[in-house]
Amino acid sequence: MITQDLQKQIAEAMKAKDTVRLATLKLLSSELHNEWIAKQHELSEDEEFAVVRREVKKRKDAADAYEKVGRADRAEVEKQEMAILQEFLPAEMSDEELNQLISDSINQINATGMQDLGKVIGLVKSRVGAKADGARIAGMVKQKLS
Repeated sequence: MITQDLQKQIAEAMKAKDTVRLATLKLLSSELHNEWIAKQHELSEDEEFAVVRREVKKRKDAADAYEKVGRADRAEVEKQEMAILQEFLPAEMSDEELNQLISDSINQINATGMQDLGKVIGLVKSRVGAKADGARIAGMVKQKLS
């Protein structure tokens, strides 16, 4: 579970006086706690990964926005935070593995076109779990179905 490891890492970041890491870890801890309050039960590992993924996406979007307005310094901080958060996610599935899984899913439900997009994406996401980003899955499925 992420939450137990997180508390240890917060303590280590405090001792090391690593302010960016400390702030990022505290924010993640807060988001996990908020999710726990919202769900009213202990978070499963997949639910924790979903929270971490959401935070990574926020950092990526913020870094892109800062780069567009010429704030490279702020974009770099967002990228550092994103790298710290990605440490908590499982290793991403390779393109070859994901491609094979998508092909198997398409064959399993006999998908013929874009009208089956949602069914295929749902099936692939249920098999992959937290090992691949939803946008990446959607892009690859669209490419295969078109």
